[in-house]
Amino acid sequence: MASNVDRNETSYVNMEESKDGFDASLLGKHCEFDYCNQLDFLPFFCQSCRKTFCLDHRTEGAHNCANAGAWAQRRRQAELAKPSVGQGRQLRDTVSQKPCASPSCKTTIGTSLVPGVHCASCNRDYCLKHRLKEDHDCKNLVPIGARPPGQVDIVASRTKSAFDKLRAWGSAKKEQAGRALPKPKPTSATQRLIAVNTLKKTAKGDDKLPIEKRVYVYVEAEAETAKAKFPKGEFFFSKDWVIGRVLDEAAKRLQVENINNRSSEERDKLRVFHVEGGRLLEFNEKVGTALVSGNTIILLRGVGPPPDLIDL
Repeated sequence: MASNVDRNETSYVNMEESKDGFDASLLGKHCEFDYCNQLDFLPFFCQSCRKTFCLDHRTEGAHNCANAGAWAQRRRQAELAKPSVGQGRQLRDTVSQKPCASPSCKTTIGTSLVPGVHCASCNRDYCLKHRLKEDHDCKNLVPIGARPPGQVDIVASRTKSAFDKLRAWGSAKKEQAGRALPKPKPTSATQRLIAVNTLKKTAKGDDKLPIEKRVYVYVEAEAETAKAKFPKGEFFFSKDWVIGRVLDEAAKRLQVENINNRSSEERDKLRVFHVEGGRLLEFNEKVGTALVSGNTIILLRGVGPPPDLIDL
């Protein structure tokens, strides 16, 4: 049979080999068109009606092909069966139906007749008439999703102001908590070990709590803000507890009035100050993460959490 190129381009191909397997150029083939029957040593094979013809009758029109167009239909089906060029690629979603982003344009884009064109610079969708940057005054538009001009400077200024307020707030809280108890004096490892062992002998807590889960701490109630019947105590708590639960238990044992669940005012709320860490502990912090045996915590009232610095 002929090459694939010839077979794809025309309805007929050169017949290099006969149906019986013999070379057609040696024996020749008779043209199968009526009234011709000419012997041709270079015959042509019609891919539509599957018959053999001479040079003069090789085309479908010349031999009045009974199955004209069949080869073209097969070729078309083969082309459609091939994978498309964009198959498997992630294509950008088409513009949905909406008005053109140009204020003076009333055209609806994203339809089958009027496609939309997305401008990556200003992040808007336009009709074909306004698709170019100069047609929709792109340079003077603020991109959708971007900060307006000068917003970056405003954010930087507010951030600096927030840090200034944070430093001022930290200094005030440090001074306020400092009156409760001075910072612990540095001691040797041996002295700390002796102190912890002594604390373990005197600390009170739930006797059912496994020893390996206990954290032993000194607890005090600051005299000015959290008046207590018992100003200090030695207790152990579970390392799996959160600081909020420690606060409730410590306030109960020292008989400090605890109205955290009844008042929304910060001046009434109790907070836990960690002396060694020099900070207020959050209610949801785990004991095993924030404290170690031998630490000291103080119950303070009205000191409040760090404020929302951006809104100040």
